[in-house]
Amino acid sequence: MMRNRLILIVFVCCFGWLGARAQSYENAQEHQCLKCHSNQTYTFHNDLMERQESRLMNPYFVLDTIALKAGVHHVFDCIDCHSYEYTTYPHSANIKLEPLATCLDCHGGDESFAKYQFERIDEEYQKSVHYQTYGDAFTCSKCHSQHTYTATARTSSNVQEIVEYSNNMCLSCHNSMQEYKLVSGKDNPELVEVHNWLPNQKLHFENVRCIECHTQVEDSLMVSHNILPKEQALRKCVECHSSNSRLIASLYKYENLQSRKGNGILGTMVSNDSYVIGTHQVPLLKTLSYIIFIGLIVVIIIHTIFRILNRKPDDK
Repeated sequence: MMRNRLILIVFVCCFGWLGARAQSYENAQEHQCLKCHSNQTYTFHNDLMERQESRLMNPYFVLDTIALKAGVHHVFDCIDCHSYEYTTYPHSANIKLEPLATCLDCHGGDESFAKYQFERIDEEYQKSVHYQTYGDAFTCSKCHSQHTYTATARTSSNVQEIVEYSNNMCLSCHNSMQEYKLVSGKDNPELVEVHNWLPNQKLHFENVRCIECHTQVEDSLMVSHNILPKEQALRKCVECHSSNSRLIASLYKYENLQSRKGNGILGTMVSNDSYVIGTHQVPLLKTLSYIIFIGLIVVIIIHTIFRILNRKPDDK
């Protein structure tokens, strides 16, 4: 197994540029793999019947070429990761059983990727409920498609874009009966029913990532990968709706969003579509609100006292 991974790494490093030069995602019909895998149907020559035949493509094997070209791995050709034997059709049944490369096979131990902390991410992931339950059968690709993955959290300055992209990863399985059962072997619970304790579900799903409540936040990592069991999921509103919000250590930790802090409270509310009440507070306004509240109570008390003192004997 280790020998095969070493061969794969050497192959990618030495010949990856050939695949990048040979590919033509702009025109799928010029790409050997995408001629079939970008279409709903494929055509082949039936040697047994000596004729051309068409078949429906398995929808799970149809690739979005636009998303493929936008993904972080678009510089590689298909056979840089998949077996070269896939260039022959019909594909051999045996190669479909071969394990695919993992993220660490290429990114692990590489100084050029050290800043992304792939090893740390893997350590945190192995603590997660996904790995603890399914072991090596649950790989990075279950959430991060190698074909279409983009580093949205690092590159986008739009909070809602980050939230939508992240939540779609979770929902691709947890909101899909087929995908969920394929991994777990169990029926998929209804998300609305599971979260029936959560007020304003729709607003939360649209503006907060699932991982905000379902992970153990790590300050040293851009995104926490330690997915917690549902029993340990966050249910305290004050954890997010406070001046010391955990969102500051998770969703709002990105450098490309820190510039919002210079805009002040009003600028933050206007520019941030996912503004959360309670997460941004102005000390001066907070003090003034206390003074006004206390002053109001004092006025009410004084008014009540004067009414009592000035009450006429006949007033009952």
